[in-house]
This record gives sequence, structure tokens and C-alpha cells, in this order.
Amino acid sequence: MKLFKSSTLLLLSSMALLPLHGWCQGFLSAKGPKIVNEKGENVLLRGIGLGGWMLQEGYMLRVNGAGQQHKIRAGIESLVGTAKTAEFYNAWLDNHTTKADIDSMKAWGFNSVRLPMHFNLYTLPSDKEPVAGQNTWLEKGFAMTDSLLAWCKANGLYLILDLHAAPGGQGNDLNISDRDGTKPSLWENEADQQKTIALWRKLADRYKDEPYIGAYDIINEPNYGFEDPEGDKNGLKEQNNVPLKRLMQEITKAIREVDTRHIIIIEGNGWGNNYNGILPPWDKNMVLSFHKYWNLNDTKSIQHILDFRQRYNIPVWLGETGENSNVWFTEAIRLFEKNNIGWSWWPLKKLGANNPLEIPANDKYMRVIDYISGKGSAPTADVAFDGLMEVALATNIRRNILHRDVIDAMIRQPFSNKTLPFKPNLINNKGEIKAVDYDLGALRAAYFDTDTANYRISNPKWTGGNSGRVYRNDGVDIKADPNETDSYFVTDIATGEWLQYTTNILLKGQYNISVIAAPGKTAGKLALSIGGKPIGKVTVTPAKDNSTQTWQTYTINNIPLQKGSQVMKVVVENGGMELKSIRFEKIPGR
Repeated sequence: MKLFKSSTLLLLSSMALLPLHGWCQGFLSAKGPKIVNEKGENVLLRGIGLGGWMLQEGYMLRVNGAGQQHKIRAGIESLVGTAKTAEFYNAWLDNHTTKADIDSMKAWGFNSVRLPMHFNLYTLPSDKEPVAGQNTWLEKGFAMTDSLLAWCKANGLYLILDLHAAPGGQGNDLNISDRDGTKPSLWENEADQQKTIALWRKLADRYKDEPYIGAYDIINEPNYGFEDPEGDKNGLKEQNNVPLKRLMQEITKAIREVDTRHIIIIEGNGWGNNYNGILPPWDKNMVLSFHKYWNLNDTKSIQHILDFRQRYNIPVWLGETGENSNVWFTEAIRLFEKNNIGWSWWPLKKLGANNPLEIPANDKYMRVIDYISGKGSAPTADVAFDGLMEVALATNIRRNILHRDVIDAMIRQPFSNKTLPFKPNLINNKGEIKAVDYDLGALRAAYFDTDTANYRISNPKWTGGNSGRVYRNDGVDIKADPNETDSYFVTDIATGEWLQYTTNILLKGQYNISVIAAPGKTAGKLALSIGGKPIGKVTVTPAKDNSTQTWQTYTINNIPLQKGSQVMKVVVENGGMELKSIRFEKIPGR
């Protein structure tokens, strides 16, 4: 996989992206069931959250088990010491999100950014304050927010501030808020609640005159059982939510003492969706947020939030979603926008492929992660620090892996079934098309796969998508070839699936077309066509010793090809094989 420099990223506006309306035109506000700008025009927010920047969740770094940031940091300190750990985190914060990221988001077609804030970049923990009950303000977080706001303003993007890690931690899903489960939670500690209120008043006072601040998302994903702490740890069944409502009202009051213009976004319990006892809203400029993951993209899945919008005449916003396949992304965005619901994806980047940008790992870093996850022995301090600093620098967009297919699935595919070439696929006398470089496009437009997305909340058995989790994020299953660097192949191929490739034939003539495939345990069969006309079939036969993944060549001879762009389709008539590439070779003199 190639690394794309930021200058390349900015050229992606040529991806036939739809024009988006609602670039920053003054303060946003709630008007009936809509979010509007100062002209009173409906604004549909399309954005991404910067998860992993100020707050690292373990899975984003490939840490299993103890995924809270403070535990990850402690593990790193045990390997490289306090000073080098600080150096790593400073490099991470300096590189992870830069102006080039925001420039790219604008070029791709987004109009908003959600900033997940960790309180500890803005103020000390309550139990570390030199004077109990007072607030020591830290410049680091405010300076980072100021820079991000400047980048958003330069691009006409709205910035939504989100308190992702509140003092003390707002739930029993500990990783989300970097909560230390051995200490009292936000809900058990009055000092933490007062610090949360004071932080929001400080932020509101600082940004009260900034129209490019879109809203204040005051507490991310509360998940706490107030009435049944043991049986309902995450507050899914909570009926009253009294402490949550009280704190959000106190935060609202503090904000309104200094800022009467910005939208206040509230989130229900149970990861943002349980609004029992919280409504009706208590402020005229308020928006309800909900979060949606791993379930069906049908009206039923959002009916509760639509009902709230109608009953209380209040706008709703999808504050977090993602972590799935491109098929799910396209389905979800179609659903949201059909119902005039703005959205913010999660996240922009991480060490993983199902987001616009991927942070590449390295072997030394993975030795650190294996140690922190309890799966390996401790590397030396020098090895650990080298790996950590390499990944910190790799968080910079100039070293990220760009997933064009993810962006296309979010911005273009919800509104178009047109396909686009994933690669140029130039054929000049000879040429090879990698099997994984099938066209960009929606399911049933550029490809068909029988196992396309993760719907495990709706049905635990529906956990599909790219099983290899590399290279692309469609339903097509892709694995890395262990014997070649930067090489991938299509695997788990099932009967009835198909792939489409837009080719560019530079020379008219007769060609031999070869399929490079590996057999499964039963005979597989592929049917090829070009320009809608069948050109032949190949049978991928099992080896006599029943071995698999031995690449074999299957050739269809004497195929006439016209000069120019042509669409080739590979249909699986009998599955089981693995597919690596398709080669073209012009017959001399023909």
C-alpha cells in the first residue's frame, strides 16, 4: 500500500464529490426541528471526529485489554521512562492532527469537525489540584483548540467541541473517557462535577464570539447505571437519569452565563441514546445527539430519535457512527440524509483500515503493544522508543495510508451508482490488473459480495465485511500475501459474487488474458466478460495433494479488444478459490 503525501490528498476533490451546502455562514442555531445558519437556511452537518488525538482509546492503537490511555501510558513509561514517554506523547499530539488534515477534509467534501477533548489537557485532575476546589488551567489544550479552530476557519468548516473524557470519567465503559475505575466516577465526586462545569464555562467564555464553533457537545456517551449500578452498569435501562440531567442543566446554566449564542448538544445515557427522564429540553438552542453502531440501517433503527424530534420540535444530530464497512457507511448516510439528520463519523484515522486515513504500524511498535497487552515480553528501551516515535511520526497525514474507497463510500456513493476506476489499469501490449483493484462504487454497482457489513447488534450472526481488514473496506475479503511485500489478494470467494474492473486498452488487437488464482478444496469457476460480452471461463482446480494458495495461471486465448476504456467483469460461478490478478498480453502482429 502506498503512502500519500498531503499534496496528493488535496487533489482528491477530483473524485466527483457532490457539492455540499452549509459552509460556515454565521452562528448555527436550532430552529424548530432544523439546524440553521444565520440566513435561516437548513444546514446538514457532514463531519468526522478526531478520535485518538487528544484521547487515545486502546483499540485505536491495537491494544487489547487495558485500553485506557493512562494504563497505556503507564505501560510505555515502564519501558522507556517518564521523559521519553512525554516525548512520545508530545510528538503524537503535534503530528496526529494538522492543518493538512483539515484542508483534506474540506477537499473531500466534509463541512464540520468534532473535537473529542480530554479534560487533562485543559485542567488538572481534581485530586491533583494544589488547592482543593480550585481550577488550574493548562494552556496546552486551549492552544490546540485555538489552532484547530484557525484551520477550520481557513476552510469554512464548523468545529464542534466534545467533552469526551470528563473529570472522573462519565461511564463504566472505561476506555472511552480514560476513566480510572479505582477512583470515584464523575457521578460520585462533587469536585469533578464542579470542574466539568467550570471547564465548560471557561470554553464558552473563550469562544463565545466565534461563529465557526458549531456547538458544544457537553458530555460524550454517558454510560452509567444510577438506579441499578450492578445490573445496569451502562445505563441502558435507566428510567430517570436524574444525576445526568442535573449536571447537564448546570453546565448549560454556566455556559449561558457567558455565551447565549452557541448550540448546546446533549447526549442520553447508555452511550448517548437513553433519554428517559431527560426531556423535554431546557434550552431554546439545544440539539439532541444520538450514536449508532453495528445495527441495521432502516427507519426502525432511528425511530426513537425521530419521535423525539417531532414530539419536542428539536433538531437531532448523529454525533458518532462508523467502525464498519463501506456498505454500512453508504447505507447509513442515505438513511440519515433522507431524514435530514447531520452526522459525524468516527474516527478520521487510527491504526486500522475502516476510516479515511490509516496510521501505519511497525514491528518495534507492535512489540510494545504486545507487551502492554500481556501477549509478549518487554522489548528493550531503545527498541520500544524507536517503535513508539516511528508510529508517532506516522500519525502525520503525510505518512498516513489514504483509503479513497472509504471517502467515496461516504461522500459520493450514497447519491450515485456510477462506478469509477480504482486504478488507471493501463494495458499497453502487456499489463496486469490486481484483483483487489476493482472499481470504486457501491455494492451491486462495482462489485457484489455476499457478506458485506457488521450488523451484530441487530443479529449477532451478521458480522461480515472484509475479513482480512486490509487494503480496502468494502465487503470484498482481502488478505495480505505473506510471501510478497505490498501485495494483496481476494479471498473467501463465494458463488454468485463478482468484481468489475474498468480497463484502458492502449492498443487494439488480439490478447491472451490470464487469471492468476489459487484453488480451494473444491473446483472453482470464473466467467469473464468485457463490454458485456462473454470472453470465456476458467476452472480453478484443486491440487492433487489438496493444498491451497498455490498460485496458478489459467489463460483464455485470442480475445479481440478495442482501443479505449472497457469494463471487465469477473463472475464467480463456483466459489472457493482465491484471486490475485488478471494479466493481458497482446499477441504479436495481431
